[in-house]
Amino acid sequence: MSDAHPLGRKTLFHLPGGNALMRWFCGSWTSAVFAFLYLPIVLLVLFSFNQSKSGFHWEGFTLQWYEALFRNQILLRAFTNSLLIGTVSTLLATALGTLGAWMLYRYRFPIHRTMEALIFVPMIMPEILMGVSLLVLFVNLSLPLSYLTVIIAHVTFTFPFVLVGMQARLQGMDPSLEEAAMDLGATPRQAFFKVILPYLTPAIASGALLAFSLSLDDYIVTVFVTGAESQTLPLKVYGMVRVGLNPQLNALSALGIVLTMILVYASEKLKQSHPGE
Repeated sequence: MSDAHPLGRKTLFHLPGGNALMRWFCGSWTSAVFAFLYLPIVLLVLFSFNQSKSGFHWEGFTLQWYEALFRNQILLRAFTNSLLIGTVSTLLATALGTLGAWMLYRYRFPIHRTMEALIFVPMIMPEILMGVSLLVLFVNLSLPLSYLTVIIAHVTFTFPFVLVGMQARLQGMDPSLEEAAMDLGATPRQAFFKVILPYLTPAIASGALLAFSLSLDDYIVTVFVTGAESQTLPLKVYGMVRVGLNPQLNALSALGIVLTMILVYASEKLKQSHPGE
């Protein structure tokens, strides 16, 4: 068939029609969204190797900002604080979330519905309100702002996320698993640790990763409850950004992106290790 235009001129561009037009539009829109989300990240990683201190134009490849980062004792101390607080709060939040979800699933009591509703309050409450309320609590308890107050605050707003994820996992569990284990001679304790807990392992790992990410990233709540010696990495980074652009922050962000990719990969491998669940 001829590609000639009805007026005798050949067309240089053809718009697809029907389903092809819809696929073209959806593909273009998806590409634009991904470019909007990931292009800044690519540029950030690229300019972490830039010799220019301003970071707005390329002057050559260098690793000096990574070297300066690893010599920056202030940032390293803040990063150590974030890791310590994040690890401890994640362990506590995961333990509390797992036990809380199991108790809400296993037992029924008069205020069961009320307890389930109250779980969502820390998740939907504005962080600034939570930070102020926790600060007022610590002041009234005469508790000095330190690592302990930051850990308590982080556990408060992270464990509901673990608990909700565990509840979703428990809702899909076959109740006969526990009954079958007990029919075979297992005690309730043995049935929980040898049957239920392995089934919940993917949800526990996912909840722990989420809690750690929330703790590591939090700024608003932490700024209200931290002391001079327990300041975390987000607080130090924000303080550095306020006085000007520092290329060391590009290097720090690039390392954070690599760490995030490793955690995501580990999470996916964990899911693949439980294919039938």
